[in-house]
Amino acid sequence: MVNAAALMYLVQPSLLAQKSDGQPVVQSVSNVGTNAAAFLQIGIGARASAMGGAYVALADDGTAMYWNPAGISRLGKVEAVFTYSDWLVDTRHAYAGIVFPLGTVASIGAHFTSFGMPEQPVRTIGQEEGTGETYSAGDLALGVTFAYNFTDRFSIGFGAKYINQRIWHTSAHGFALDIGALYRTQWEGLNMGFSLTNFGTNMQLSGRDLLNAVDPDKNNSGVENINVNYSTSEFPLPLVFRFGVSQHVDIMTDDQRLTVSADVLHPSNNVESINVGMEFALYKTIDFRAGYESLFDQDRINGLTLGFGVHTALFSGLATYFDYAYADWGVFNSVQRLSLRMTF
Repeated sequence: MVNAAALMYLVQPSLLAQKSDGQPVVQSVSNVGTNAAAFLQIGIGARASAMGGAYVALADDGTAMYWNPAGISRLGKVEAVFTYSDWLVDTRHAYAGIVFPLGTVASIGAHFTSFGMPEQPVRTIGQEEGTGETYSAGDLALGVTFAYNFTDRFSIGFGAKYINQRIWHTSAHGFALDIGALYRTQWEGLNMGFSLTNFGTNMQLSGRDLLNAVDPDKNNSGVENINVNYSTSEFPLPLVFRFGVSQHVDIMTDDQRLTVSADVLHPSNNVESINVGMEFALYKTIDFRAGYESLFDQDRINGLTLGFGVHTALFSGLATYFDYAYADWGVFNSVQRLSLRMTF
């Protein structure tokens, strides 16, 4: 029998698409729960998450490779970023990325995302306590990103990534492209951005766990079992279009800055929604953040987000940024994220 944790891992995207009264959203919204690689829609970075995921026009660090590839174009220094969270129902989500500036006009980066669950015992109908074997399930994405400054105000970025999903001896793989643009308007502190992510191939599970022995003619005792391979369906990737704006406002002095941001999301597997966020930076050392996810999605179970960040300048140009985020997920309690960024 399938372990409960594994079942939750497999059906988690569908559970998140249920209405509070237990009725499936697919009755009123097409394509909900019909995509592969749902982990690609989990936001990256504690800073962005604390701001409600309203980050497409603000993306200015190593996590921009997820939110808006154009955002890495103006980093100016080598930056490494690591982020981790204990996600829903005992799953784990992690991301690592590094960006290298190419002079003052472009940057290139690479990133790795993993999502999975701990090993679980294999159970069968005859051995409910376990067979002594264990299995695991996990997803990963490995990608590269390039961004270029066309002018002092307009940047564009492109990304390509390999995607793999696996459970025990069965797996699926695919490839996807990301594109994004960032525009610094003439209005002081106002930025606009858009991105289109996860445009790629369909994914289809295959592997030796899908092999079975079947008797094609049970009425004929002379026919032996033959090996068959179960055919699985192909599923598309979760295509997501984002458009957003952000505004920086200096409060009294340059040492106090308020940033507000808002994103409109149009995913291929759900309804349109809006994310909003804000950040208050104090003395360029500590930041306080808040946000709200999935506004106008009547069936959302997530919402309020909070967090903070601490900046420290060390030596020889090395600086560190520690960020924390809290997100309320209703019946699934909460998700907490930690991120560490280093520039040098």
